[in-house]
Amino acid sequence: MGIRNAYCRAYQWVFNIGMKMVKWREPERLEGVDSFHSIPEILEQANAWAPMVVTGPRIGKSGFLKTLYGELSERTVIYDQVRPDPTLAQIEEMVSLYHEKQCDSIIAIGGGSNMDAAKALAARIARPDKTLQELGGQLKVGRETPFFIAVPTTAGTGSETTIAAVVTDEQTHHKYAINDVVLIPDFAVMDPSLTVTLPPDITATTGMDALTHAVEAYLNWTYHTKETLAYCEEAVAAIVEFLPRAYEQGDSLEAREEMLIASFKAGAAFTRACVGNVHAIAHTIGGLYHVPHGLANAVVLPIVLEDYGSAIYGKLARLATVSQVATEGTDEERAKAFIRHIRQMNEHMGIPACLPEIQQEDIAQMAQWAVHEANPLYPVPVIYDKKHFEEVILRVAGK
Repeated sequence: MGIRNAYCRAYQWVFNIGMKMVKWREPERLEGVDSFHSIPEILEQANAWAPMVVTGPRIGKSGFLKTLYGELSERTVIYDQVRPDPTLAQIEEMVSLYHEKQCDSIIAIGGGSNMDAAKALAARIARPDKTLQELGGQLKVGRETPFFIAVPTTAGTGSETTIAAVVTDEQTHHKYAINDVVLIPDFAVMDPSLTVTLPPDITATTGMDALTHAVEAYLNWTYHTKETLAYCEEAVAAIVEFLPRAYEQGDSLEAREEMLIASFKAGAAFTRACVGNVHAIAHTIGGLYHVPHGLANAVVLPIVLEDYGSAIYGKLARLATVSQVATEGTDEERAKAFIRHIRQMNEHMGIPACLPEIQQEDIAQMAQWAVHEANPLYPVPVIYDKKHFEEVILRVAGK
């Protein structure tokens, strides 16, 4: 165990040096009610005339999309069949359509799955010589992608600002990520009016997804910058304050806008500082059982935080203070109060404490996938081996 941990920490130390040489950027942000009407102007300024809109069936039927389509070029192509956990086969279908219609840009509209599908499309357009399997991992795209506008309709994934496209191999049910800075969208259009019809359960789970991004990025031991640390604190404070209001009062434009901004900050933070063992576990749950990613993260987060124990008391205590969850007491007391608050938020929003659909016979494979994802890349406060992942997944399953 000591040798493995030393190898992981050495890898992360070297990787951090390399990350300082990467040209990091954020998308240009457009905020405010009806900001989506600026999309045609953005495309014109980029000299893009044949965008491919990537979205799902629900948004495909929406009045918003019909309005936007009426404002776009007649060469616009709409692909509105993205399903949760986009598969390799579906991405290839989109690639063929993009080439057939001679598209020159991409507009991703929706939540994480739609963004992931659009980014994977962008990766394949940039690298027609590589399969999605070959592009999986770190910085393997390496070429300019089409002009890309991201329009989030949920406040959670932060995909409008991240380097990651998560796809699912439909043959093995394994989820994995394509990570490259060239996949960061050029523009993020954050219009709160597009999120007010989001059902409460999706508001809850996507909001907890954003909280998981901010907390995991904050707890990681390296890859940080002053900006990412500040983003994490600001995102956590905003989510603790505004997620319950967005859940209870879906038409609150203030709460919806604050959640979009918090999700963006959390996404920008983990893009640089990385996520951790919560995500490594959640990805296996989503791939095997099609549990929505935000729901999986919401359930796994407090279980992993409790498992980390004293290794994170100091940082969690700081988050408890900045979010006004607990401002007095020892680090341990405030850290435990923060974890309790997460559980209370979950319970209030109808999120279960465990996921009994996890099958005992799958846990070994899930742990193996989680180890492969997390180590040696994720600079987590506690490095898990396969046995440790199995023990935690058992608790997630309520067994």
